[in-house]
Amino acid sequence: MRHKVVAVAYDRLCTFELGCVVELFALPRPELAVPWYEFAVCAAERGPIRATGGIRLTVPHTLRALESADTIVIPGWRSPQEPPPPPLLAALRRAFERGARLASICSGVFVLAATGVLDGKRATTHWKYVAQLAACYPRIRVEMNALYVDEGRVLTSAGSAAGLDMLMHLVRRDHGAKIANQVAQRLVSPPHRYGG
Repeated sequence: MRHKVVAVAYDRLCTFELGCVVELFALPRPELAVPWYEFAVCAAERGPIRATGGIRLTVPHTLRALESADTIVIPGWRSPQEPPPPPLLAALRRAFERGARLASICSGVFVLAATGVLDGKRATTHWKYVAQLAACYPRIRVEMNALYVDEGRVLTSAGSAAGLDMLMHLVRRDHGAKIANQVAQRLVSPPHRYGG
């Protein structure tokens, strides 16, 4: 069975961050000769998904897709001041309890923080949100100078481009450096950037 990655879509979604997840996990890569990922996108809420820039998305799956996900990726959340929907938080907690890996890009960390899975762990986010994250969630050890933070089954990244670094790190963890470097070369990106 292939590793299943599910990205969460929501109203006012950042298409760049979702696009990074799609680019890495949804494109077939038969040239790599490894079982590549199964991929899906699920909607965090009902109704049309209106992404930034006036784009509307049709999302084929509901939060039930998280029940079978091995990895769940939360793109940057629409507003750190806006609490995520309780059904999304409950679905993420259940997924984590059964062993799923959770990853957030940029302000998506506020969704993971609201679930409680980051309590006692290190995390990062975009520099403009680090003070707010630390103030709202004092149980999280916020690292302000990291591209991404890997806490095993919970990963967080700084800004959107750092999210791509974190996603490449997941590929490296799952398939090794050789495969990750081959994917990175196809993205016209350096194989790995170290932050600090």
